[in-house]
Amino acid sequence: MVDYKDSGVDITKADAFVERIKNLVPTTFNDQVVQGIGGFAAVYKLNEEKYLASCTDGVGTKLKLAQKLNRHHGIGIDLVAMCVNDLLCVGAKPLFFLDYMAFGKLDTKVSEELIAGMVDGCRQSGMALIGGETAEMPGVYHGNEYDLAGFSVGDMCPEDMYSAKQIEDGDVLIGLPSSGFHSNGYSLLRKLVQEDETELMQELLTPTRIYVQLVTALRKEFPQALKGASHITGGGVHNIPRISEDFDYDISGWPGVSEMAPIFQKILPRLELPREELYRTFNLGVGLVLLVKNSEAAKIRRWLETQNEKHWILGVVQRGNGQLHSV
Repeated sequence: MVDYKDSGVDITKADAFVERIKNLVPTTFNDQVVQGIGGFAAVYKLNEEKYLASCTDGVGTKLKLAQKLNRHHGIGIDLVAMCVNDLLCVGAKPLFFLDYMAFGKLDTKVSEELIAGMVDGCRQSGMALIGGETAEMPGVYHGNEYDLAGFSVGDMCPEDMYSAKQIEDGDVLIGLPSSGFHSNGYSLLRKLVQEDETELMQELLTPTRIYVQLVTALRKEFPQALKGASHITGGGVHNIPRISEDFDYDISGWPGVSEMAPIFQKILPRLELPREELYRTFNLGVGLVLLVKNSEAAKIRRWLETQNEKHWILGVVQRGNGQLHSV
């Protein structure tokens, strides 16, 4: 049995690192910082009528599959998606995006393909790609190796920002399907795929889904119904309590393997891992979780059906200490 730690990624150590720096980073804050480390995106008060939200992310070792197969467009989409989906979790509207690309040796064809993917992702998100940096770093990266980082900024009115004060016992968790494994768990996934399984590797390169258009339309249709959201990325379902640690989360309605994207049905049987480890490592078919007002949940479900949007009622919340139940 090989788990995520055996593949070289220690989530527990990463969580401990975040805890250690929580006391250091805030020493830089001023009175305009509304939300800093620990949230899906940082929030900064521009003025009394406008907040800015910002976040940064990468694509992880999914890059290695892209480099192996020489397929890079989808990775550009991934980079945008990993950032912009986080903006949605604080209630922000995406404004613009910047990128950082580092190569062992610059390949203009590869870099153009990556940028084309980012442009695709930005168009899906309704935001501008306004700048970036490209670096050649021989000796740090070798051969065709490269790494990426993305940075996105959004804005919102103060009343549009999600707040734990809005949440009530019985509010409903709705799960939206992922397009696949998105961009997490690939250090482990790559160990499960054989060198000759090219078709399976190509399927693992399916880009991360971008939820901007759907969530924007939902909030327009139901202005007061959405109370929070969780982007299911690194750490899996344990991202859900980031909505608010003042509530416990029943997720007994999480979809079964047969309801997930087909790639899960091909990969999960190869993983001889405890259920808790699977939930902690992968999104397991759900890319974004919405927390909605109990009285509006049925209407939202009907609306999602009119949009041909597959979804699941994962469970409900109740006041507590940020615990997950029925994992």
